[in-house]
Amino acid sequence: MEKNTKFKLVSSKKTRYLLPNILTLGGVCLGISSIKFSIDGNYSLAVIFILFAAILDALDGRVARLIKGTSDFGKELDSLTDFVSFGIAPVFILYFWDLNNYGRLGWAITLIYSVCCVLRLARFNLTKINENQLWKNNFFEGVPSPAGGLLILMPLIFELSSIELNINIKSVVPYFTILIAFLLVSKTPTLSLKKISISSGTTVFILLGTGLIFISLLFYTFETLLIFGFLYLFSIPISFFVYKKQNKKDNLETSEDEHEDVL
Repeated sequence: MEKNTKFKLVSSKKTRYLLPNILTLGGVCLGISSIKFSIDGNYSLAVIFILFAAILDALDGRVARLIKGTSDFGKELDSLTDFVSFGIAPVFILYFWDLNNYGRLGWAITLIYSVCCVLRLARFNLTKINENQLWKNNFFEGVPSPAGGLLILMPLIFELSSIELNINIKSVVPYFTILIAFLLVSKTPTLSLKKISISSGTTVFILLGTGLIFISLLFYTFETLLIFGFLYLFSIPISFFVYKKQNKKDNLETSEDEHEDVL
């Protein structure tokens, strides 16, 4: 008697790994597609695709942890996707929009940003947090690649917005791109908020705020992105001081514990 065997892409116990990886692959498709739209001169759609790629990047890891679908394969895939979607695509959009006007210098800036992004991702994969310092989970070391990918597009986003100021925004593109590139590989602590605890009383307000943000992005896409870009830049020095304060407190507690052990 022949056995009735069914074709399975993955075993039933591992199907939960598919959803996070599908989201990750969707992000890389959006990133590559944004390059195509920038070549066609459709910069508004290119920026929107990078935004969607960043949203998927924020979701895939959280979905994986929620359904217990984390894996080494997913981690490596996520890093490769981040490099394409936030290390190559955004700076190529800038290159086709403005940096190509600087000739070899523009291409060198493009390469510098991409190299800094891949170095930042490699360092992130090797970062391990001591169990006694789990509070560091709420901080990144340097600007994360999705944030960097959106930040370097701020001059382009400004031009696409309805804001009218007598500013030659293209003149700051090379300097701003280099600045964000070095922030990627710097050791400046930036907010992560991965392990932040939310009280039940604030849940409604967070949901309301999230809804308002999506409404703003729907009707005032580029203006909203500009506001969040500036808010993120202003948050960097704040996160630096919060990190230093928490680190000093942690060191004091550690020294006190060691002193008690000696006694």
